[in-house]
Amino acid sequence: MKRLLSAVLIALAALTVFTGQPALADGAAGAKIFSANCTACHAGGGNVVMRNKTLKKEALEKYKMNSAAAIIKQVTNGKNAMPAFKGRLNAKQIEDVAAYVLDQSAKDWK
Repeated sequence: MKRLLSAVLIALAALTVFTGQPALADGAAGAKIFSANCTACHAGGGNVVMRNKTLKKEALEKYKMNSAAAIIKQVTNGKNAMPAFKGRLNAKQIEDVAAYVLDQSAKDWK
């Protein structure tokens, strides 16, 4: 039983490493959470406060925010004008938002 559990955990960790997204993240749930909490500043992947720091693929790559871990850290702790969502959103919700942002950036927010 321990071996099976270990194998499952290793497989989930590998999925996270190779896809850049938490293995169990739910992009559809992330879309709802993003809409309710992030759209005021980031509609369509933009950024109304710092126009060059968008959620578009090129900007995420340029500012080294193109991984789930980086987005999760930013959403959790905030930075500069962006507020921290720790305490407002739970860890799973933040993971879902990260999955949604990465998915939408890959689609150029269309």
